[in-house]
Amino acid sequence: MLGFWFMVFAALFSVVNPFGTLPVFISITQYDSKQERNRTAFRASLFMIIILVVFFLVGTYIMNFFGISIASLKITGGIIIGSSGFALLTGNFSKHKGMNKKVEADAIAKDDSSISPLAIPMLAGPGAISLLISYSKEYPSWEYYLLITSTILVTGFLTYLILRSAQVINKRLGATGLSSLSRLIGFIVIAIGVEYIISAVFMIADQLA
Repeated sequence: MLGFWFMVFAALFSVVNPFGTLPVFISITQYDSKQERNRTAFRASLFMIIILVVFFLVGTYIMNFFGISIASLKITGGIIIGSSGFALLTGNFSKHKGMNKKVEADAIAKDDSSISPLAIPMLAGPGAISLLISYSKEYPSWEYYLLITSTILVTGFLTYLILRSAQVINKRLGATGLSSLSRLIGFIVIAIGVEYIISAVFMIADQLA
């Protein structure tokens, strides 16, 4: 069970990738006080947790309602996760999430940007949502539900700490360091996406055999 927990946590944290959100968070909160930045970090992390937990808990019902098979979801999720990882490798993560100058300017002008664009789609994006929905279908027992929910909570807490320390991290690592870290995570995220597609192909092959 412990090994399973770390596997899910590693996958979820990599796909959520709060480090990739740091440049956007810093830009959006550049005119805020330290207290306001901390509040935005907390709210963004909290809303991210709520969004991910809700989609995880209702994931099976969503799949059943639309008649989506686990193999189809894994292939789709793998493509989304892989494209997100590729965006990290090429330095286009923010653009991949739909962030452009106009959206960023609107976010800066907003009183509260913690829900949008920070919580969704920057943190709780389609990749993380599809990952959790597939987990909800694959591991339907309450023990696994508790374990996976706890990984969401831990990911949310670490995301809060990272966003809260955005200025310090940016000062220590700089743009080059953040870019290098994002590229490393991007490589891992692509591998997760490919793994999901491969597992779906084997699943389909077993059904046809």
